Order: sequence, then C-alpha cells, then structure tokens
Amino acid sequence: MFKDLFHKKKYATIPSVPAPTAERPKKDIPEGLMNKCPKCGNIAFTKELEKNLKVCPSCGHHFRLSAWERIGMTLDDGRLLEIDAHLESGDPLTFPDYKNKLRKQQEKSGLTEAVVTGEGAIGGVPVVVAVMSFDFFTGSMGSVVGEKITRAIEYADEKNLPIIIFSTSGGARMQESILSLMQMAKTSAALAKLHNNGGLYISVFTDPTTGGVSASFASLGDINLAEPGALIGFAGRIVIEQTIRQKLPDNFQTAEFNLQHGQLDKVVHRKDMRSMLTKLLELHTVRGDWSDGE
Repeated sequence: MFKDLFHKKKYATIPSVPAPTAERPKKDIPEGLMNKCPKCGNIAFTKELEKNLKVCPSCGHHFRLSAWERIGMTLDDGRLLEIDAHLESGDPLTFPDYKNKLRKQQEKSGLTEAVVTGEGAIGGVPVVVAVMSFDFFTGSMGSVVGEKITRAIEYADEKNLPIIIFSTSGGARMQESILSLMQMAKTSAALAKLHNNGGLYISVFTDPTTGGVSASFASLGDINLAEPGALIGFAGRIVIEQTIRQKLPDNFQTAEFNLQHGQLDKVVHRKDMRSMLTKLLELHTVRGDWSDGE
C-alpha cells in the first residue's frame, strides 16, 4: 500500500543541446535582422518594417527615423540639395570630454550634426527642409543646430520658398549652456521675419520633441502637424507632477493630447504625411499665384 503511494514517476526529458565547439560553431542571429516594438512587443523583420515606413504592423507605433531616412521617404526621389553641410560643432565652453563625445556621435550616426538642411521638392513643389535626427546627441540643439536651422529659414525667405522643419529633440545641449539657449530666440526671430514677409512654415513634430526645441521654432508653424503617439512637451512628466502635486493623464504630452487641447492642427500617419504635405504646398502655391495676380 505504501509502495503505491511512493511509486516512481516518469517525466518527459528535453534532449540536451551540445555546447558549441570548433566543429559546431554557435549560430548567431545577425544583428539588426529583427526589431521588437517598444509599445506592443511585436517582433518584425527589419526589412518588412522598413517597407512599412518603420511603422509597427501590429499596433501602429511609429519607430524613430534618422534624418536621411525621413528625407528619403518624404522628398521627391529622396533627393536633397544639402546646404551648410560643412558646419560642425566646436567646444566653445571647453566642456569636459565634449569634443570626444561629438566625434563618437558623428561616427555612430554618420551625421556631422543633429540636423540636415537643404532644398528639394515634395509633389513637384520646391521646398526648403530642416530634418532633425534623434540619433545624434538625442537631437539636442546646440549653437550649430540653431545656426543651420536659422540659415535654412533665411534661405527659404530669400528664395521665396516654403520651409518644413521636422523636429525631434531632447532639448537644449547642456555642453553649450547659454549658447544653446540663445538658439531659441535666434530661430524664433528668423521665423518672425519669414512670417512678416508672407512665407509659409510647416512644423512637423516627431517623437520626441521636448525642451527648448518644443518651446521655440517647433511650436511656431503656420501649420503644426505631428506623427501619431509623438511625445511633445517642455518639461518631463515627473517634474510637472512634482511641481503641481497632481497626477497627469496617461496620454499627457502625446500628439493626440496636444491636438485635443489645440496645440496641433492635425495628427498625420506616416504613410499619409507626404500626401498631406503635398496638398498643403499646392494650396500655398495657388494662394501665391492669386496674390501675384491681384
């Protein structure tokens, strides 16, 4: 009887996997072959994700793009006549290790700075663009970023062309201190001049756009657009909650929240962004023709 209570159980076993040897090398999955969505956890092949404009096919999450990826999917034939490509940040305040960090950022991203500017066309309409890239120093705005954007605005004003700025940034670049903060006023002043001269400025917020960039040129568009789910705001959620002693809504500082509260004109899916910009530019061109005829 007691023997039946303690009878020997049989368990299924999993065959052991031989350790890698010289004859049996470890089979590594090539780096960058697949991507995991940070929102829903869906895993997709990188090539398939790129075909889908880097938008998660499962939940619609918009992955971040580099400056040249966005240029490639937005401008006609992905062609850009780049301007001020030679401008690179120095170390005006001799901030510790800043030069070394700049060099590493350039090697990692393939960019000289956190923004690419130039002239191209969208839907056949000539346009000036400034495209920020989060993969260079988190898109932080230093003196060169501010200078390149200001020059792009002035170039658009001189050529009588509309300008589109795609923003993404962690804010001002602390290694340049007050010189970085000065770019907020400089870019805003250039846009005021463009506005007074009747120029068109379309601002496109992408994830994330925060700090000094969100508080200056990014928020000054004649038309303000954003990609779905983009984080848009000045200070961080924790800082705000600790300051006002209140719990913020779960969707606070998202593109949809900003649209609901009148800070944006429209939230546009990435697959529709090029056609939306084309329509807006065409309307501007027609408006310009009417003005010329009056």
